[in-house]
Amino acid sequence: MAPPPIKHKALLNVDLGEAYGNYVCGPDLELLPLIDHANVACGFHAGDPLIMQETVRNCREHNIKVGAHPGLPDIQG
Repeated sequence: MAPPPIKHKALLNVDLGEAYGNYVCGPDLELLPLIDHANVACGFHAGDPLIMQETVRNCREHNIKVGAHPGLPDIQG
C-alpha cells in the first residue's frame, strides 16, 4: 500500500549572518538552497553591517524570507 500524499510541507528556518568580517560561524551559503526562512543576525552578539547586507542579498537571490535576529551586547557569547 502506498503512503498517503503529503499535505503540508515543513518550512525550514535558520539563523544566518553570525559572523564578523573574516570570522564565519556557519555554512550560510551552503544552507541557502535548503531553507525557506532566515533570521539575520543584527549586530551586538553576532553580525555586523556588511555581513547583514551580504546575508540579506544572498537570501533575496534564493527567494528566502528574511527576519531579524536581534542580539544583546555580549560578543563573547
